[in-house]
Amino acid sequence: MTLTTKSEWKSFGGTLSVHEHESKVTGTPMTFAVYSPPGDGPFPVLWYLSGLTCNWSNVMEKSGLQRIASELGLMIIAPDTSPRGDNVANDDAYDLGQGAGFYLSATQEPWAQHYKMDEYILSELTRLVAKNFNGDMERQGVFGHSMGGHGAITFALKNPDHFKSCSAFSPITSPSVVPWGEKAFIAYLGKDKSAWAAYDATELVRSGHTTEAHILIDTGLADDFREVHLKPEIFKGVCEAAGQKLTSRLQEGYDHSYYFVATFMEDHLRWHAEALK
Repeated sequence: MTLTTKSEWKSFGGTLSVHEHESKVTGTPMTFAVYSPPGDGPFPVLWYLSGLTCNWSNVMEKSGLQRIASELGLMIIAPDTSPRGDNVANDDAYDLGQGAGFYLSATQEPWAQHYKMDEYILSELTRLVAKNFNGDMERQGVFGHSMGGHGAITFALKNPDHFKSCSAFSPITSPSVVPWGEKAFIAYLGKDKSAWAAYDATELVRSGHTTEAHILIDTGLADDFREVHLKPEIFKGVCEAAGQKLTSRLQEGYDHSYYFVATFMEDHLRWHAEALK
């Protein structure tokens, strides 16, 4: 599999690079970014999954993660949020289609041909990273923001031996009962709600999927999406009942933006570094 380096910058002693490859899973070109810290490695690998409308650039350009990742010796991988291209199904709305893959494998047309983001990341991109970068694939963690927080927690719950740490900023943890999730699940998975449970963090924990990883969640109390789309209290209650280790924090005055993510990025990176050391 040929990997093309599109851009590369030195940052805090390490290297931020952007790469493109042809994906057999999605049937499209895919782009992702890697922050490699200074040193010889191998480094713990931390996957960051972005939210609606985003791509690799949002977290790498807005969160300020490079300074702390360099200090802690963490390699950060930032995949795209969906397949893209003129021949890839799309929607005019921001919360469906390109930029809104929801980290699942679609079963409904016209999405099923290309929208296989969980399979892409967990199999194809993971193998590509292992082959081309100096990461320690025995020490992997996952975190994300909003839609990406949804993806991160579901990845960790379904692959507890794969991911040793997990956290999220403002995650959609009960997508089956909120508008963002319902819209995406009907389009990608169909109207049969039994198919939704495999991509719903709350339903996964309720059905016995847990992880030894202690999950960290931060949500802003001033987040306009909190009461309608995020509902962190539902997931918290289910985790408490199931014995899933969870620290869920509500942060006074913070919204859904990358100003919020940047504020607590250091907390999250140190959380993962401690778990992955």
